Amino acid sequence: MKLKLGVLLLAIVFWSSSTVSAAETKDWREGLPFNLHGFIEGGLGIRTQNDPNQHHDVNYSELRLQLEASKALESVEFKLRLDLFRDEALHEFNSDLREAHATFTPSDILDLKVGRQILTWGTGDLIFLNDLFPKDFQSFFIGREESYLKAPSNSVKSSFFFEMFNLDLVWNPLFNSDRFVNGERLSFFNPFLGRKTGEREEMSSREPETWFKDSEIHLRAFKNVKGYELALYGYYGFFKNPGGFNPAGEAVFPRLAVYGASVRGNVLKGIGNLEIAYYDSLKDPRGTNPNVNNSQFRFLMGYSQELLTNFNIGFQYYLEHMVQHNRFMANLPPGAFAQDENRHTFTVRLTQMLMQQNLRLSLFTFYVPSDGEAYLRPIVDYKVSDAWSATVGANLFAGDGQSTFFGQLDDNSNLYARVRYSY
Repeated sequence: MKLKLGVLLLAIVFWSSSTVSAAETKDWREGLPFNLHGFIEGGLGIRTQNDPNQHHDVNYSELRLQLEASKALESVEFKLRLDLFRDEALHEFNSDLREAHATFTPSDILDLKVGRQILTWGTGDLIFLNDLFPKDFQSFFIGREESYLKAPSNSVKSSFFFEMFNLDLVWNPLFNSDRFVNGERLSFFNPFLGRKTGEREEMSSREPETWFKDSEIHLRAFKNVKGYELALYGYYGFFKNPGGFNPAGEAVFPRLAVYGASVRGNVLKGIGNLEIAYYDSLKDPRGTNPNVNNSQFRFLMGYSQELLTNFNIGFQYYLEHMVQHNRFMANLPPGAFAQDENRHTFTVRLTQMLMQQNLRLSLFTFYVPSDGEAYLRPIVDYKVSDAWSATVGANLFAGDGQSTFFGQLDDNSNLYARVRYSY
């Protein structure tokens, strides 16, 4: 498998070299009726230790082509972004339609974006409270570029611009779940089975799948007041990750409503942010059903600053508080995993830019003292030229228990490398 990927990476080199030579005389995209950009990328990731629940040490091995086309007409802008890739880890060709939408302005106070799109809001750095748009945790944990953490959704986004405030309303006619860890590439703790499982026993799930009935609504009202970004949020839909199990052992996604607020702005010599959210578990408001996630209060506080020239540091504190913890414990079946009432998380991001900002050294650390676990993401990015870039990094997991969020992934620690040619 590694030899195959090496051949594919060499193919990138020869293809891009010939493309660059041709581009010196004439851009091959001239004459196209639309704008076209994208990249070709090869990536390889290997586990740092043996995982008894997985057949192979390689969990990330692919050659990826991205095509991004856009066209602006008089009143409408169209955009398409499609990834095509050969996935050697799963021995298959695959595709990922990242974006396919139209944007237009029917009035002075309204913008509309309709179609497949990637959406985000909130103030957290790799921590999401009121951002209930889908995430791709498998990509995040195996070494793909950080932008792939955000998964696409099929949505209608309406943006209203009023004098008092602005309003974003997003409607998904069908539920879009996270691309969560299910054993396909990464082993995890299956609470229904009470042990860690992997590709030999992938988790089955039953997602809401009825159009319009199983829709989602995201709401954000925001305003800038004296340099501070204030926002209120609302969400009505389902838990984005599995929020429980049915009697057949299938992971399910119970109904969920979320209400929150945030503020972000200048503090001392840096940027500070506060964000809160209440997760209302509508299928179990009393917290007595052990097969459905309990309601939670979530709190985030963060601060980032450029300490030295081209050296930035950021801190965050994040709290998850289970609202009905006493009832949860009273109804927990014997031998089942008992969650703590409070889960505390601290993060630190260090970023150093060198060599005229062509070299980026980064370290992002999650530390969860309440669960005795940690997750480290060291990354080195080097921009060789306007077209070429290379990345090496690692996903390192550590934890005392097999059932905690990061601790369950300890056998999945990995090293990875990527080479990209952009056109």
